[in-house]
Amino acid sequence: MVFNYNGIIMNDSTNETGASRESEPEGVEEVYSRPVKAGRRTYFFDVKATRGDDYYITITESRKRQNKDGSIFYDKHKIYLYKEDFDHFVDGLRDVVGFVKTAKPQFFEGGATSPSGDTPSSDAPTRDL
Repeated sequence: MVFNYNGIIMNDSTNETGASRESEPEGVEEVYSRPVKAGRRTYFFDVKATRGDDYYITITESRKRQNKDGSIFYDKHKIYLYKEDFDHFVDGLRDVVGFVKTAKPQFFEGGATSPSGDTPSSDAPTRDL
């Protein structure tokens, strides 16, 4: 059983978009999940626990794609972030987002479109890191 950000119980093998989630190694438990929809992409911020009750984070980018035969699949890219790296990761992310905000402030004005053509979701957080 997995609880997502809204407290909804989700099946371990599917997410809110109906896409199948990869299976985790034995002994890994997903304890918290926060999906963020951003245009054609969905990002999943998942907190997982090892058998030793250590927590780590996975960040997954998922994009719905279509095969030549018309069937749908999800293209996924995943980052594993371990507890000893949390502060360094947040510092680096703050730094690069701050750079972009300074260099290209128009990207953060209402309704901006990213270079890939995605428009930020209205439910996406707008607060600083």
